[in-house]
Amino acid sequence: MGVKFDMIGIVVKDMKKALDFYRILGLEIPESANDDIHVEVAQSGFRLAFDTQETIKDIYGGWDEPAGHRIELAFLCDSREAVDELFSKTTEHGYSGYREPWDAFWGQRYAIVQDPDGNLISLFA
Repeated sequence: MGVKFDMIGIVVKDMKKALDFYRILGLEIPESANDDIHVEVAQSGFRLAFDTQETIKDIYGGWDEPAGHRIELAFLCDSREAVDELFSKTTEHGYSGYREPWDAFWGQRYAIVQDPDGNLISLFA
């Protein structure tokens, strides 16, 4: 029996705020999903799922607000300029820029923003 990596799940405090952020990054998520307790977005062969904290409390039998950063979601941009543009667009919409765009020593253009729940989101080209 084999396994296949299929989905990443994100626990969110406010579904609309979370979905609005990921829409800015370019994910196609219908506005009608704003009030759902579970949302899935399929892209490039896997799914990104969003669940409200209340839903996760029911599934896990409880929920403790995490501290620190343990995972990274990274979004590949079309170009170095696209990294800068997406960083600017995200911060202009009021989301936190964690680290402004820079040229990383490994050759990529890189920037980091935070989603509404404090997850670090990398943008790179």
